[in-house]
Amino acid sequence: MERTQQEIMNSKDKILAALRQNVRETYDMPELDALEGISYPDPVAQFIQKTTTTAGARLIEMHAGDDVNSLIRQAYPEARLLASNVPGVEAQMNPDTVSDARELMQVDVGILQGHIGVAENACIWIPQTMRQKAVCFAPQQLVILLRREDIVSNMHQAYERIRLSSEYFRDYPFGTFISGPSKTADIESALVYGAQAARAVTVILSD
Repeated sequence: MERTQQEIMNSKDKILAALRQNVRETYDMPELDALEGISYPDPVAQFIQKTTTTAGARLIEMHAGDDVNSLIRQAYPEARLLASNVPGVEAQMNPDTVSDARELMQVDVGILQGHIGVAENACIWIPQTMRQKAVCFAPQQLVILLRREDIVSNMHQAYERIRLSSEYFRDYPFGTFISGPSKTADIESALVYGAQAARAVTVILSD
C-alpha cells in the first residue's frame, strides 16, 4: 500500500505543518540589506582573540610543514579513541560507518572540518558532512580544523556564504555553529563545562 504524504513526513515537517495550519496572520520579513554588521580590519586576529577569551577554546596555529595528526596528538596525548571522517586525519572511528550514534559517546576526541569562522563571536559553521552528526556533540573533546581564508567578520557575512553555497546541504539538511566548549551556569550559578556537548574545544587554524 502506498503511504500518504503525512505518513512519510518527518517530525520536523509535522511540527512546521501544524504551525502553518494554525497561523492566522502573516507578516513580511523586514528588509535587512542595510544591516551589514560589524567589520574588522583583521578578521583573523579578531577571531583568534575571541576564540581564546570569550569562547573559552584553545587555538593552535598550524604552519607550513606541520603535521595535523601530530598537533592533535600533542593537544590530547591521553586520548585513546578519536573519531573523524576528515581526509588525512588519523582516527580509530569514522562517523560515516557508525550504525548507532550512541557509539560516539565513548569517543575521546572528535575531529571536524570547519567551513566558516566568524570573528565577532568565534562561531564556526560546521555543515553535516558525515552520516552521524552526533560526532559534533557526543565526544568529550572536539578539534575543529579551519582555514584562515574562511574567516569572515560577522554573522551576516557567514549566512550569506551559507545561502550562496549549495555544497553545504548537498547530502544532509543540517548544519551548526560551534563556539568553544559547552558550558552552562543555570544551576546555582556554578559554571559547568560539558553540560550539553564537548568539555573542551581546540581550533587548529591553517593557511
